[in-house]
Amino acid sequence: SSNEDAKGESPEPDRSSIYRSLVVNTSKEMMCFSDFPMPDDYPNYMHNSQLLQYFRLYAAHFHLLQHIRFQTTVRSVTQRPDFSVSGQWDVVTMNKNNEEEIHIFDAVLMCSGHYTHPVLPLSDFLGHETFLGRLLHSREYRDADSFRGERVVVVGFGNSGGDVAVEISRSAEKTFLSVRDGFWVMSRMAHRGLPVDMTLISRFNILLLQLLPKTLINWAAERALNQKYDHELYGLKPRHRLLDKRPLVNDDLPGRILQGALVIKPNIRAFKDSGVTFEDGTVEDNIDSVVFCTGYKGIFPFLPSALSEGPHSELTRVFPPSLQQPTLAVMGFFQVRGPIMPIVEMQVRWAVKVFSGLTRLPSTQKMLEVIETERRLNLPSFPNPQQAVLQVDFIQYLDFMAEEIGVKPHLWRLLLTDPVLWAKIFFGPCTPYQYRLTGPGQWAGARQAILTQWERVAKPFRSRALPEPEVRRSFPCSPWLTACAGTMVMALLLSHKIVPLVQRATQMLSRSKSFLGDLWFTD
Repeated sequence: SSNEDAKGESPEPDRSSIYRSLVVNTSKEMMCFSDFPMPDDYPNYMHNSQLLQYFRLYAAHFHLLQHIRFQTTVRSVTQRPDFSVSGQWDVVTMNKNNEEEIHIFDAVLMCSGHYTHPVLPLSDFLGHETFLGRLLHSREYRDADSFRGERVVVVGFGNSGGDVAVEISRSAEKTFLSVRDGFWVMSRMAHRGLPVDMTLISRFNILLLQLLPKTLINWAAERALNQKYDHELYGLKPRHRLLDKRPLVNDDLPGRILQGALVIKPNIRAFKDSGVTFEDGTVEDNIDSVVFCTGYKGIFPFLPSALSEGPHSELTRVFPPSLQQPTLAVMGFFQVRGPIMPIVEMQVRWAVKVFSGLTRLPSTQKMLEVIETERRLNLPSFPNPQQAVLQVDFIQYLDFMAEEIGVKPHLWRLLLTDPVLWAKIFFGPCTPYQYRLTGPGQWAGARQAILTQWERVAKPFRSRALPEPEVRRSFPCSPWLTACAGTMVMALLLSHKIVPLVQRATQMLSRSKSFLGDLWFTD
């Protein structure tokens, strides 16, 4: 069944779908295009309609609309008979008048995403055939209006599951969130209310992750999260440690649990008429609706079956290794702790370099070996091989592609020639502008964008005038002192004093106020 009665809406086949209230969970400075900062008056975490407006501004600024054919459906993408020589593709499309057209393209970028074919695991639950209530996937969810006054079960505990459960709990009589395992839950806000991704995704924090024992980091980070709300007390505590999987980002979930509007339950065992039985033996009767937030399948029906139906590894590292010519690139088919958009942008920049012959790929065997190695490294945290192969590390993956393209920032050179900028790049957030400082596609405004990024963060907060306090810059806050401190860190590494540095790592950690305040680590 579906919620088509909710204002008569139903998601279009083979297209992604979002709920009306969706707000991004990565901040504007971290997710913008590398040569086009978002307007400074945009909120740091914006509504989906504002993100769409940003895309329109970007398209207008770079005069892209004249090159885009809208309302066109791709039916198939297949290799031409001479593909081994030409690398060309036959692309069959359907226009808005339902007229079929055949095109020949030198290269194809696949940017359709993998959130179009929902996973609805009804067969896993006994009695679903006779359940009297509604059963729907979150892809069909628009808003909570049609759930007003109902008793609702939400199944699944990803970011969508958290959002949907919180929103429904504001309208429903009672909402239950059914989970197989818990999640470490964190807010969008770090210390002082700043965007959490900007305070934690930095090259300096990556260095600390490499130097400090993982057990110590997990202990400190989990302790910081539990000081806000005890995950065990709230029924949220997972079996895995914080660094093993991505945390759930939600500002309101603990509050709804505290108010009793949302109740955490274990996984569903079976349905019975109008009720639900959970794995702990408890039963909730008179359930009106069950919303499954159970993810999506990576299906691409327009691709050749050898690619779309084969191992998922064929589509996980931009270029399918089995192709004789690297003229098909897959964008965004990965999972990461951090913003997706900068990685997708870098994937596109890399793909264009390969398409144009300016960059060469390693051998097929080498690519397969790298994919298999990374899959094995991820298996302890992601036992499902299809999930394991999708995981990438934010800064490391960006730097890898940037090096292939020739746009990776030269930290040592910047340390000597522009120490203020170096300090911003090394200690500050890894914003996309870093990859426009040098090399192909260099943007003259990149340096200024980095130096003013915190001003754009502050701008939307300045909605009323406040008395100006007397500001005195203290000596420890000097950017030059920060740069000197960074120089000392690099000097220690260069002089082979890594072991003493590790021994003093705990002291470094205790002195870092923001690092332990709200901790979210990337790989």
